[in-house]
Amino acid sequence: MKTEILNYDLPEELIAQKPLPVRTDSKLLVMNRSNGSFTDSTFNKLNEYLSPDDCLVLNDTKVLPARFFAKRASGASLEGLFLEESQDKIWTVYLKGLRKIKIGEKVHLLDKQKNELYKAKLIEKPGDGKCLLQIQSDDSSLDILETIGFPPLPPYIKRDDNIETAQSDKDRYQTVYAQKAGAVAAPTAGLHFSDTFIELLKKEGIKFAKVTLHVGAGTFKPVTTENLEDHEIHEERFSVDQENANLINEAKKSGSRIIPVGTTSMRVLETIAKYSQVEPIESSTKLFITPGYKFKICDAIITNFHLPKSSLLALVGAFAGLDNIITAYKHAVEQRYRFFSYGDAMFIC
Repeated sequence: MKTEILNYDLPEELIAQKPLPVRTDSKLLVMNRSNGSFTDSTFNKLNEYLSPDDCLVLNDTKVLPARFFAKRASGASLEGLFLEESQDKIWTVYLKGLRKIKIGEKVHLLDKQKNELYKAKLIEKPGDGKCLLQIQSDDSSLDILETIGFPPLPPYIKRDDNIETAQSDKDRYQTVYAQKAGAVAAPTAGLHFSDTFIELLKKEGIKFAKVTLHVGAGTFKPVTTENLEDHEIHEERFSVDQENANLINEAKKSGSRIIPVGTTSMRVLETIAKYSQVEPIESSTKLFITPGYKFKICDAIITNFHLPKSSLLALVGAFAGLDNIITAYKHAVEQRYRFFSYGDAMFIC
């Protein structure tokens, strides 16, 4: 399949740069995937399109304050993105300006007031823009990131190191049900839910289950290969416990719809579902869902609007039908929907 099929025209001004004041006020494009029809609505009316006993599956990962600033001994500025702690005190990071830094060189990690706070030594450059930093501190990685880190917003959202803006993003670039720290990008379909709206849905008989997938920076990686099948999909860690596996399986057995909130939840469910059953597990996934994929367990999905020529657009195209999705996206552009992480939502059923 040619990757170009996943392309569409998007005016830059439709890329949402900040969230709406109220989470549930986002627009909602409701699509019937069986006939391709769609309806313009708002997220606070999602309950009108759900049925009692539908099971919404949330991704409860928590976004780390993974973006940080540093400087070399020469005073040159650096910007980094924490990816993981590969060993004790060894960070894997993306670091802008890495090409000029030599192995063994020490850098200073800055606090939010741009003061030198921690020291780190560059010990390896494994490639692909990544490097290994040895952190010279007894503080835990989470404590260090909480002290120096900014929300790791995607590159299409323009941000500097303004502390007030970062504090707002820290709250809004996080779902209200986030629990388990480990993501460097938010499961953005969940950003539209408020605690109040979740309670309203529960009172109307909607069930909720949780999975955990720590969203990685690879989620933003564009498909650059001519053929979609040649793209190397990113790997992400996930887990599902016994309690939530039981909730999902019981809902499926009773004939209720399983509705992942976001492509991350869908990726987990489709990775582990066998014969419409979910097993408790802790593992990682490189599942690449493309048009032609046969879905095992998911009956509908709540999702945001995705980047052109992206693996996430391929996923929703596989679920809804690629022609349906491209038509719906053109409609969303015409109706001035807001796109990407801080943008509006779709409900595909």
